[in-house]
Amino acid sequence: MYSAVRFSRSLHIGEFGRQIARCLIMTTLYDIPAEILSPALAARLEETKSVSTPEWAEFVKTGVDRERPPSQENWWFLRSAAILRKVSRDGPIGVTHLAQAFGGRKDNGASPNTPGVASRHIIRTALQQLEESGLVEKVAGRIVEDENGDSLQLFKGRRITAAGHKMIDNVAHECRSIAEEQYPGLSKY
Repeated sequence: MYSAVRFSRSLHIGEFGRQIARCLIMTTLYDIPAEILSPALAARLEETKSVSTPEWAEFVKTGVDRERPPSQENWWFLRSAAILRKVSRDGPIGVTHLAQAFGGRKDNGASPNTPGVASRHIIRTALQQLEESGLVEKVAGRIVEDENGDSLQLFKGRRITAAGHKMIDNVAHECRSIAEEQYPGLSKY
């Protein structure tokens, strides 16, 4: 029953401290480093078929600061896992902020380098696939009127759903032992 949960501490409650309550602490995405969590989450997305690689994915660059397409076979699943982790951590977050987060430094030759943004089309497509599988949802913002007088719904961005949060926490708990081996001080938390 408590396979995904570990007991961390007990607290004395009650009038004279005779009753003891156990605090259940689950391993979350904040406890596991991204370089361990993202590949495991990508493997989970691939095995549950939550995300599928588009046909055009083998020919496209991931941003304006890149010169060639990615060379990894499962780069789409890794990018989708990183997007899911970032939406879970920073949500509600939009495509533009994600493009800036996944961007790099654009080489301008003799001029100074400028920030290069990642491909918004890749991020938008990955978010749409995550939304279709029920892991991410849009956050409704305000309603405005356009020039014709029609009302238009604006969105604040996307946030993670309960199913997405459950998936990330389960993967984080599975990665806990690997993270404790690589980072011995992590067991304190």
